[in-house]
Amino acid sequence: MKGLFITLEGPDGSGKTTQVRRIAEYLTQNQIDFIQTREPGGTRISDQIRSLILDPEHKEMHDLTEVLLYAASRAQHVHEKIIPALNEGKVVLCDRFVDASLAYQGYGLGVGEEPVLQVNKIATGGLVPDRSYFIDVSPKIGRERMRARYGEGSLDRIEQKDFSYHERVREGFHKIFADQSERIVRVNGEQDAETVFHEIAKDLDRLLANH
Repeated sequence: MKGLFITLEGPDGSGKTTQVRRIAEYLTQNQIDFIQTREPGGTRISDQIRSLILDPEHKEMHDLTEVLLYAASRAQHVHEKIIPALNEGKVVLCDRFVDASLAYQGYGLGVGEEPVLQVNKIATGGLVPDRSYFIDVSPKIGRERMRARYGEGSLDRIEQKDFSYHERVREGFHKIFADQSERIVRVNGEQDAETVFHEIAKDLDRLLANH
């Protein structure tokens, strides 16, 4: 049986990493075979590309370079880790995937949806998640959470971008959700973490029961 591909998406500071951890605990408790991974990263090569993308010193990075680096990291991740796990019938739980590139580069940077989709179709071989949870927060709340957690000086290159960029990213996520609401479940990330998880878990129960 083919596995199940689940991703979590959302703006910076949405709390999705916390929810990935909670979902991993849920899958463990229910004795479901799964792997937990993230993007950019997930493999040795992909993690090295991640360090290039997120390094705050790389301010001169061209927008198209960023698009292609994310896609290169994803190609390695998909073919080395994600597809083999799905072929073994496992659940793959991933922090970010192509939706993030569409929101951050397609809308945030203004590269456009079509170029980002084209390069990522090549990178992934057309792989699409079975379910994506979009944890939605305003840029204001997201930035406040990031500052409280890390401090302004420790934000990465993407997190340091100006407020208008992060507003465009959130708008991008909303457009993606509107176009693909059969795959994507939107959750209000401005609620407390426990409430957010309960909303996700209700859908997960149905998803796994029908798989």
